[in-house]
Amino acid sequence: MISINLNKAKMNKKLIVFIMAIMLVPLTGMAQKSIFEKYSDSPDVTYVNIKPKMFQMIAKVGVDTSDPEAKAFIDMVKSITSFKTIVTDNKAITADIAKWVKSRSGSLEELMEVKDDGTEVKFYVKEGKDADHVKELLIFVNGIDKHIKEKIEINGEQRKIETVIVSFTGDIDLNEISKLTQKMNIPAGQHLGKN
Repeated sequence: MISINLNKAKMNKKLIVFIMAIMLVPLTGMAQKSIFEKYSDSPDVTYVNIKPKMFQMIAKVGVDTSDPEAKAFIDMVKSITSFKTIVTDNKAITADIAKWVKSRSGSLEELMEVKDDGTEVKFYVKEGKDADHVKELLIFVNGIDKHIKEKIEINGEQRKIETVIVSFTGDIDLNEISKLTQKMNIPAGQHLGKN
């Protein structure tokens, strides 16, 4: 009789743990939702998500692979598995992005911070196979409207560019990504490569 009661107590504990785990699953899913997923459909942002297939297509475009710079660029493009960006001028979204970036800083290393007349640019990385490569590069730019006076048109509406967040994942060569960020006019991108 005593052993039956102990077995029931053990089963009750397991059942309680199981029920609690099931109840927490939606919460962990929400906590892991990226800022890109959260705002991908927001009318207050410009959202870009380039899939791996697009990078494969870019790599196949007729490029002279005898040119070492072109070949290095194509190799870098092939190594990118994800590119996501959000551009916004919405203050609440900017604050949420800043909070999300701060929450990610535990799993990423801050590589560099550049401040210039009210504009702040931060680069975060996740280590890769060696000192020149990273698995993830996260670029957060805030206050860019102080340097870029042009507005972009979104759904017929003129907007300032105030905040930009860019995420690259893959086997990323920092020297090559520096060239790409310069071509994309991402502020301070030239500082990523070796001098």
